[in-house]
Amino acid sequence: MEFKEFGFSEELLDGLEAMRFEKATPVQEKTVPVIKDGRDLIACAQTGTGKTAAYLLPVLDKLIRHGHNKINALILVPTRELAIQIDQQMEGFGYFLDVSSTAIYGGNDSGEWNRQKNALTTGADLVIATPGRLIQHLTMGYVDMSTLQHLILDEADRMLDMGFFDDIMQVVKHLPKERQTLMFSATMPPKIRDLAKNILVDQEEINISISKPAEGILQAAYMVYDTQKIPLLNTLLKDKDLPSIIIFTSTKQKVKEIARSLQSNGFNAKDISSDLEQAEREEVLREFKNRNVQILVATDIIARGIDIEKIDLVINFDVPRDAEDYVHRVGRTARAQTQGVAITLINDKEVLEFHKIERLIEKEVYKIPLNPELGEAPAYKPEELMKGRRRKGGQKRKPNTNKRKTFKKKPGQNQKKSDS
Repeated sequence: MEFKEFGFSEELLDGLEAMRFEKATPVQEKTVPVIKDGRDLIACAQTGTGKTAAYLLPVLDKLIRHGHNKINALILVPTRELAIQIDQQMEGFGYFLDVSSTAIYGGNDSGEWNRQKNALTTGADLVIATPGRLIQHLTMGYVDMSTLQHLILDEADRMLDMGFFDDIMQVVKHLPKERQTLMFSATMPPKIRDLAKNILVDQEEINISISKPAEGILQAAYMVYDTQKIPLLNTLLKDKDLPSIIIFTSTKQKVKEIARSLQSNGFNAKDISSDLEQAEREEVLREFKNRNVQILVATDIIARGIDIEKIDLVINFDVPRDAEDYVHRVGRTARAQTQGVAITLINDKEVLEFHKIERLIEKEVYKIPLNPELGEAPAYKPEELMKGRRRKGGQKRKPNTNKRKTFKKKPGQNQKKSDS
């Protein structure tokens, strides 16, 4: 479906053509007509499917047609990175449309606070904000939300995972009751539906490819012991002429360890985590986007909500704790119907966790044999591990009616067995 079929204004269509927006994605095809009709919406679609444009375009179209001079739309997001990304996308539209936007997020820079205050008081058309920082401005009493017509929650499930439910509800108290509310989420857990009941009215629900990686992603995995992970990583990346690679890991300590190892082996790699100041994180991302840095090592801080085109390879240094986070990690590649590769390193303790991922995505991921030079690898046998756990669980639950044959177990004995 082409964008001109939505009946957008000529100014918006000219901007889309200049920015080389050609055909709408499935989520845009289904959500744009609902948003144009003014109905509330809850949309669930996997990462990288064009959700940002799905809500920005119809809102911008309304702004162009009906005029604007104060805050018209509020977009709540979980992280400053996503706020900056959406604001940057708005800057692109700003070359062709008479609209303004501002990103509101936390930080210790007093100059940044004053910039945000000025944008809020003069009335930017679109405000993109993290809940906590926006509340700080709202409680000061100088933000006028009376003209707001659209409330948009992007990555709503992530905001709830980060504990923002109360903050979201506090923000909603400052907004007009007569408004259009849109929720976009990559997953649809019960807590999302609970939030929807609180803030949506007679909403339309749209679900597209829930919790499954894009078809263009070639997925593979290696079985390894922890001591083999970094040697394997260096082997995988050796002589790889790929301009853009992201390596995800679970902790800030591992991020630094991996980056140091890659740098010592001559790779053009940098790390990013919450230990960096905001300006430092933005600079690292800018270098990565501009292809000045080949390999980015990161925690899940950028697994969602960062729009970097043409990432060639995503490596999960360890298995994500949440099966749905796997989808968001590998979703950094093969965006917008392109091709990409995602490789996961699975240790002997992560087998069942990865098996949950395979059940979620309804696909068995190919396990590449480990190079014998790296040593013997653990086996991938989730069924045997599951059977073993069921047997142990059954023994614990089975009542012992013959008291003469009972014996006293040592403290923690069962726990050690179940954890092994």
